[in-house]
Amino acid sequence: MLERLDRAWRVLGTGISFAAFGIGGLLLRISAFPLLQLFVHDRMKRRRIARRWVQRSFAAHIELMRLLGIMTYEIRGRERLDRDGLLVLANHPTLIDVVFLVSLLPNADCVVKSAVARNPFMRGPVEACGYIANDDGAGLVDDCVAAVRAGGCLVIFPEGTRTVPGQPLRLQRGAAYIAVRGAINVTPVRISCDPPTLTKGQKWYRIPPRRFHVKVEVGEDLPVRSFIVGDTSAPGWENLAARRLTDHLASRFS
Repeated sequence: MLERLDRAWRVLGTGISFAAFGIGGLLLRISAFPLLQLFVHDRMKRRRIARRWVQRSFAAHIELMRLLGIMTYEIRGRERLDRDGLLVLANHPTLIDVVFLVSLLPNADCVVKSAVARNPFMRGPVEACGYIANDDGAGLVDDCVAAVRAGGCLVIFPEGTRTVPGQPLRLQRGAAYIAVRGAINVTPVRISCDPPTLTKGQKWYRIPPRRFHVKVEVGEDLPVRSFIVGDTSAPGWENLAARRLTDHLASRFS
């Protein structure tokens, strides 16, 4: 009986969490961000404030989930994120990975899908924070390099989507190209979730048998130069370096 009540509460709590996330994003769009636009005229300052607001709202959402008894979590190496101009590359086991990472970064920048940028609940934060839409394929890498050099902390999941349970980890090389072309060291973050939940293709109400625990481990920076071999004026050197970095990350995240 107690187990059934606990499960029913966690289903309800999960629903409350999803509703709160959507409502929070909508409120930021229709109230907070228009006021910011009205009173702060410097674009970069406005963007920095908006990112701080999003960070705090995401941190509050994480705390809400914990208080509702849905999940527990631990953060290791958090102090390594207290810097500007980071390229944060992470694996992507659950739907809330980006919420965790942005909650730890006061100046987070993200690459978002075009569908997310058009979502009525997310469009406000995406526009106010100046997140990068991935619809500009040709200039995407250069846009990302510029974002990091401007002081943003760019969060990217090299898998491109959530990990498919039971399938080998497959990383795309786009994130590695950003590091190589921009000569930017990588801050790797490994995320784990036990028991697995909110995975790719899983409905939100398909909750695990107990509270899930998320562990976020921020590693030491990876010097990008250690993955560059040979003459950088030779044809294909970026491809080789990006492949070496991608293989290293796949091994690390696995």
